[in-house]
Amino acid sequence: MANIKSAQKRIKVIQKKTARNKLIKDDVKKTIKAFEKALTNSDIDTAKEKLHAIEKKLRKAASKGIYHKAKASRKVSRLTKKLNRAE
Repeated sequence: MANIKSAQKRIKVIQKKTARNKLIKDDVKKTIKAFEKALTNSDIDTAKEKLHAIEKKLRKAASKGIYHKAKASRKVSRLTKKLNRAE
């Protein structure tokens, strides 16, 4: 454990940010799994709704610095390709 007060504060701040990032990433992963489940069940309408939700969540996460902007775009692009192949 750090002895310096500012270092102790940084540890607390990092723990809060890590918890927030993990929560958001888990939410994105759950939505992606729901999207892929809809695709395997050939439920295109639900898959389109899930894709829209995923895109919104990823763009927001990228703007907050949780995901890199290019990584978020790449994920959306790959999922869109999957949807287009399934149609």
